[in-house]
Amino acid sequence: METVPVWLRERRTGVGRPAERSRAEVTAAAIALADREGLAAVSMRRVAAELGTGAASLYRYVDSRDDLLDLMTDEMATEYQLPEPGGPWLPALLEVYRQGRTVMLRHTWLPELMLTRSTLGPHSTELLEHVLAILAAHPAGAGRKLEAFAVMTTLTAALTLNELNASSGAPQRQGAYLAHAVAAGRHPHLTAALAGGPPTPAPRFEDTVSRVLTGLLGE
Repeated sequence: METVPVWLRERRTGVGRPAERSRAEVTAAAIALADREGLAAVSMRRVAAELGTGAASLYRYVDSRDDLLDLMTDEMATEYQLPEPGGPWLPALLEVYRQGRTVMLRHTWLPELMLTRSTLGPHSTELLEHVLAILAAHPAGAGRKLEAFAVMTTLTAALTLNELNASSGAPQRQGAYLAHAVAAGRHPHLTAALAGGPPTPAPRFEDTVSRVLTGLLGE
Protein backbone atom coordinates (compact mmCIF):
# COMPACT_ATOMS: atom_id res chain seq x y z
CA MET A 1 0.00 0.00 0.00
CA GLU A 2 1.36 3.40 -1.01
CA THR A 3 1.88 5.66 2.02
CA VAL A 4 3.36 8.71 0.27
CA PRO A 5 0.59 10.91 -1.22
CA VAL A 6 0.66 11.46 -4.95
CA TRP A 7 1.54 15.14 -4.58
CA LEU A 8 4.78 14.32 -2.73
CA ARG A 9 6.10 11.74 -5.17
CA GLU A 10 8.51 12.61 -7.92
CA ARG A 11 7.03 12.52 -11.39
CA ARG A 12 8.34 9.79 -13.67
CA THR A 13 10.31 11.17 -16.55
CA GLY A 14 9.79 8.17 -18.82
CA VAL A 15 11.93 7.24 -21.80
CA GLY A 16 11.78 8.81 -25.24
CA ARG A 17 9.46 11.71 -25.95
CA PRO A 18 8.72 14.18 -23.15
CA ALA A 19 5.32 14.03 -21.47
CA GLU A 20 2.62 15.62 -23.61
CA ARG A 21 0.03 15.98 -20.86
CA SER A 22 -0.06 17.52 -17.42
CA ARG A 23 -1.34 15.98 -14.23
CA ALA A 24 -4.07 18.64 -14.25
CA GLU A 25 -5.25 17.48 -17.68
CA VAL A 26 -5.32 13.86 -16.50
CA THR A 27 -7.36 14.89 -13.45
CA ALA A 28 -9.79 16.93 -15.56
CA ALA A 29 -10.31 14.00 -17.93
CA ALA A 30 -11.03 11.64 -15.04
CA ILE A 31 -13.55 14.09 -13.54
CA ALA A 32 -15.31 14.56 -16.88
CA LEU A 33 -15.58 10.79 -17.28
CA ALA A 34 -16.98 10.33 -13.77
CA ASP A 35 -19.49 13.14 -14.32
CA ARG A 36 -20.78 11.44 -17.46
CA GLU A 37 -20.66 7.77 -16.55
CA GLY A 38 -20.10 7.45 -12.81
CA LEU A 39 -17.09 6.60 -10.70
CA ALA A 40 -17.00 2.96 -11.77
CA ALA A 41 -16.11 4.08 -15.29
CA VAL A 42 -12.88 5.72 -14.13
CA SER A 43 -9.94 3.48 -14.97
CA MET A 44 -6.46 4.09 -16.29
CA ARG A 45 -7.52 2.74 -19.69
CA ARG A 46 -10.67 4.85 -19.95
CA VAL A 47 -8.98 8.05 -18.83
CA ALA A 48 -6.16 7.46 -21.31
CA ALA A 49 -8.76 7.01 -24.04
CA GLU A 50 -10.34 10.33 -23.03
CA LEU A 51 -6.94 11.92 -23.62
CA GLY A 52 -6.33 10.07 -26.87
CA THR A 53 -3.34 8.15 -25.58
CA GLY A 54 -2.43 4.73 -24.22
CA ALA A 55 -2.92 3.65 -20.62
CA ALA A 56 0.82 3.14 -20.16
CA SER A 57 1.44 6.85 -20.74
CA LEU A 58 -0.63 7.77 -17.68
CA TYR A 59 1.98 6.20 -15.43
CA ARG A 60 4.12 9.25 -16.04
CA TYR A 61 1.60 11.17 -13.95
CA VAL A 62 0.01 8.69 -11.53
CA ASP A 63 0.91 5.25 -10.23
CA SER A 64 -2.59 3.83 -9.95
CA ARG A 65 -6.33 4.41 -10.10
CA ASP A 66 -6.18 5.30 -6.41
CA ASP A 67 -3.96 8.26 -7.31
CA LEU A 68 -6.56 9.37 -9.84
CA LEU A 69 -9.29 9.22 -7.21
CA ASP A 70 -7.21 11.27 -4.77
CA LEU A 71 -6.49 13.90 -7.41
CA MET A 72 -10.16 14.08 -8.37
CA THR A 73 -11.30 14.49 -4.77
CA ASP A 74 -8.77 17.21 -4.03
CA GLU A 75 -9.61 19.10 -7.23
CA MET A 76 -13.20 19.49 -6.04
CA ALA A 77 -12.02 21.93 -3.35
CA THR A 78 -11.19 24.42 -6.10
CA GLU A 79 -14.92 24.85 -6.82
CA TYR A 80 -15.60 26.56 -3.49
CA GLN A 81 -15.94 30.35 -3.69
CA LEU A 82 -15.71 31.32 -0.06
CA PRO A 83 -15.66 34.85 1.33
CA GLU A 84 -12.87 36.07 3.58
CA PRO A 85 -13.32 34.75 7.14
CA GLY A 86 -15.04 37.18 9.45
CA GLY A 87 -18.07 37.53 11.66
CA PRO A 88 -19.78 34.77 13.67
CA TRP A 89 -18.25 31.34 13.18
CA LEU A 90 -21.43 29.26 12.76
CA PRO A 91 -22.90 31.10 9.72
CA ALA A 92 -19.45 31.01 8.12
CA LEU A 93 -19.15 27.24 8.61
CA LEU A 94 -22.67 26.73 7.29
CA GLU A 95 -21.63 28.55 4.13
CA VAL A 96 -18.81 26.02 3.75
CA TYR A 97 -21.41 23.27 4.15
CA ARG A 98 -23.77 24.85 1.59
CA GLN A 99 -21.04 25.17 -1.00
CA GLY A 100 -19.82 21.64 -0.32
CA ARG A 101 -23.35 20.32 -0.86
CA THR A 102 -23.57 22.25 -4.14
CA VAL A 103 -20.28 20.77 -5.35
CA MET A 104 -21.41 17.25 -4.43
CA LEU A 105 -24.76 17.66 -6.19
CA ARG A 106 -22.86 18.83 -9.26
CA HIS A 107 -20.51 15.83 -9.13
CA THR A 108 -22.79 13.06 -7.87
CA TRP A 109 -19.93 10.54 -7.60
CA LEU A 110 -18.17 12.69 -4.99
CA PRO A 111 -20.16 12.00 -1.77
CA GLU A 112 -19.54 8.26 -1.87
CA LEU A 113 -15.87 8.81 -2.61
CA MET A 114 -15.56 11.27 0.28
CA LEU A 115 -17.09 8.71 2.64
CA THR A 116 -14.95 5.78 1.53
CA ARG A 117 -11.66 7.41 0.51
CA SER A 118 -11.07 10.67 2.31
CA THR A 119 -7.93 12.47 1.21
CA LEU A 120 -6.08 15.69 1.92
CA GLY A 121 -4.13 17.38 -0.85
CA PRO A 122 -3.09 20.96 -1.68
CA HIS A 123 -6.57 22.25 -2.52
CA SER A 124 -8.40 20.56 0.34
CA THR A 125 -5.67 21.81 2.69
CA GLU A 126 -6.59 25.33 1.62
CA LEU A 127 -10.20 24.54 2.54
CA LEU A 128 -9.06 23.27 5.95
CA GLU A 129 -7.05 26.47 6.40
CA HIS A 130 -10.19 28.49 5.65
CA VAL A 131 -12.19 26.61 8.28
CA LEU A 132 -9.44 27.08 10.87
CA ALA A 133 -9.34 30.79 10.03
CA ILE A 134 -13.08 30.98 10.69
CA LEU A 135 -12.49 29.36 14.07
CA ALA A 136 -9.31 31.29 14.91
CA ALA A 137 -10.94 33.26 17.73
CA HIS A 138 -13.00 30.33 19.01
CA PRO A 139 -11.88 29.07 22.44
CA ALA A 140 -12.01 25.39 21.44
CA GLY A 141 -8.69 23.56 21.26
CA ALA A 142 -6.95 22.75 17.99
CA GLY A 143 -7.97 19.10 18.19
CA ARG A 144 -11.65 19.98 18.54
CA LYS A 145 -11.45 22.37 15.57
CA LEU A 146 -9.84 19.70 13.39
CA GLU A 147 -12.52 17.27 14.53
CA ALA A 148 -15.20 19.79 13.54
CA PHE A 149 -13.74 20.03 10.03
CA ALA A 150 -13.64 16.23 9.66
CA VAL A 151 -17.17 15.76 11.02
CA MET A 152 -18.60 18.55 8.86
CA THR A 153 -16.96 17.10 5.74
CA THR A 154 -18.27 13.60 6.48
CA LEU A 155 -21.74 14.85 7.41
CA THR A 156 -21.98 16.95 4.24
CA ALA A 157 -21.15 13.90 2.13
CA ALA A 158 -23.57 11.63 4.03
CA LEU A 159 -26.48 14.07 3.90
CA THR A 160 -25.93 14.85 0.23
CA LEU A 161 -25.73 11.15 -0.62
CA ASN A 162 -29.02 10.65 1.24
CA GLU A 163 -30.51 13.51 -0.78
CA LEU A 164 -29.33 11.97 -4.05
CA ASN A 165 -30.73 8.58 -3.05
CA ALA A 166 -34.17 10.05 -2.35
CA SER A 167 -35.07 9.67 -6.03
CA SER A 168 -34.08 5.99 -6.07
CA GLY A 169 -37.19 4.80 -4.24
CA ALA A 170 -35.23 4.00 -1.07
CA PRO A 171 -37.46 6.14 1.23
CA GLN A 172 -40.56 4.40 -0.09
CA ARG A 173 -39.01 0.97 0.46
CA GLN A 174 -37.97 1.93 3.98
CA GLY A 175 -41.44 3.27 4.73
CA ALA A 176 -43.06 0.07 3.50
CA TYR A 177 -40.84 -2.06 5.73
CA LEU A 178 -41.40 0.17 8.75
CA ALA A 179 -45.15 -0.22 8.28
CA HIS A 180 -44.66 -4.00 8.15
CA ALA A 181 -42.50 -3.95 11.30
CA VAL A 182 -45.05 -1.89 13.23
CA ALA A 183 -47.90 -4.14 12.12
CA ALA A 184 -45.99 -7.18 13.38
CA GLY A 185 -46.24 -5.78 16.92
CA ARG A 186 -42.74 -6.74 18.07
CA HIS A 187 -41.24 -3.23 18.24
CA PRO A 188 -43.13 -1.19 20.85
CA HIS A 189 -40.65 1.70 20.96
CA LEU A 190 -40.70 2.02 17.20
CA THR A 191 -44.51 1.88 17.21
CA ALA A 192 -44.66 4.62 19.85
CA ALA A 193 -42.21 6.80 17.91
CA LEU A 194 -44.32 6.54 14.76
CA ALA A 195 -47.69 6.90 16.49
CA GLY A 196 -49.61 10.10 17.06
CA GLY A 197 -50.70 11.32 13.68
CA PRO A 198 -48.69 12.53 10.72
CA PRO A 199 -44.92 12.80 11.25
CA THR A 200 -43.37 16.17 11.84
CA PRO A 201 -41.49 17.58 8.86
CA ALA A 202 -37.94 16.35 8.62
CA PRO A 203 -35.39 18.98 9.68
CA ARG A 204 -33.47 20.75 6.97
CA PHE A 205 -30.02 19.28 6.47
CA GLU A 206 -28.56 22.68 7.32
CA ASP A 207 -30.29 22.53 10.71
CA THR A 208 -28.74 19.13 11.36
CA VAL A 209 -25.27 20.39 10.51
CA SER A 210 -25.80 23.43 12.73
CA ARG A 211 -26.80 21.28 15.72
CA VAL A 212 -23.82 18.96 15.25
CA LEU A 213 -21.33 21.82 14.99
CA THR A 214 -22.83 23.55 18.01
CA GLY A 215 -22.59 20.30 19.94
CA LEU A 216 -18.92 19.94 19.04
CA LEU A 217 -17.82 23.54 19.51
CA GLY A 218 -20.41 25.06 21.85
CA GLU A 219 -22.38 28.23 21.39
